[in-house]
Amino acid sequence: MPTHELTNDSFSVRRWYVAQTCARHEKRVAEQLESRNIEQFLPLYETVSRWKDRRVRLQLPIFAGYIFVRVPLRERLRVLELPSVVKLIAFGQLPVALPDDEMDALRNGLTSQLRAEPHPYLTAGRRVRMKSGPLAGLAGIILRKKGCFRFVLSVELIQRSVIVDADVADIEPAN
Repeated sequence: MPTHELTNDSFSVRRWYVAQTCARHEKRVAEQLESRNIEQFLPLYETVSRWKDRRVRLQLPIFAGYIFVRVPLRERLRVLELPSVVKLIAFGQLPVALPDDEMDALRNGLTSQLRAEPHPYLTAGRRVRMKSGPLAGLAGIILRKKGCFRFVLSVELIQRSVIVDADVADIEPAN
């Protein structure tokens, strides 16, 4: 779980936090954050949904109900005052910041050409680390599905996971 030591700079340095949104309001919150010039990251995946008379391609959030925001702690009210934002994920009174290196790897990996989709949060399984590729340095769980390897990356703070296709050559056992 990420830790956040409180220092004098903690309130003025822009850090990544996780905002919980109302159900199915993630894209609306992303638009509102953009209009207020607040940096945000909403990773999406594409799925095909079957309606009564046709199939529709949809862009849905990988982490349903959550959006990542980068703000100084002292400006958290700019995020919390948005109508569809429920809260910033916190332990105790203050929101918990995600480590910058993990967010950088997550953003780089999920904005590349990797095929990603939501996956149930896992706590058991073989722990591995990506040694190369867009998710290099991140630890997760390796799965095998239909002869292919998949890498499950879990964000413990929000208890959500994402699964991506992985090349076994890019994976090493985690310590």
